[in-house]
Amino acid sequence: MKALLRLSELIDALNERVGVLVTWLVLLVTLLSAANAVVRYAFRYSSNAYLEAQWYLFALIFLWGAGWTLRHNGHVRVDVLYGRLSKRAQLWINLLGTLFFLLPMVGLVLWLSWPIVMESLRIREMSPDAGGLPRWPIKLAVPIGLVLLALQGLSELIKRVAALTGHLEPAAEAQEEVV
Repeated sequence: MKALLRLSELIDALNERVGVLVTWLVLLVTLLSAANAVVRYAFRYSSNAYLEAQWYLFALIFLWGAGWTLRHNGHVRVDVLYGRLSKRAQLWINLLGTLFFLLPMVGLVLWLSWPIVMESLRIREMSPDAGGLPRWPIKLAVPIGLVLLALQGLSELIKRVAALTGHLEPAAEAQEEVV
């Protein structure tokens, strides 16, 4: 169990680093959006590349931030009964949800998206819009984000099993909620 908990720590550290990068991407997309608006209205100039760069950065924030969000328990949850359950019952719900919903969903989407990504890479897909950006880099970001999410799901699964088997304090496996 020690080796698995160490693996969980490494995955958590990876998604923390990616979370910091994503935080900077939020600032970057905000500045790019503001600059786009100023240039468009003040100088009557527009570029598809600038607009697509905004879309790409926005997509990266969600794709690569999903694992970080899961780590910090920031995902949307309908908490009708969950909050009233014992800590042990909550651990079981999280474990089963990760095992039977999160990881299979991520695996399915990864499996379905992979041929699309590979074809985009093969043909060096470009935007159909004049002056647009290459499409293959943002399509490649999809499986990267899914792998980060799957790894964090594995980390959360390890922590839940460790808490249920007494190898980790239940309070230690829970992450603070994102506000």
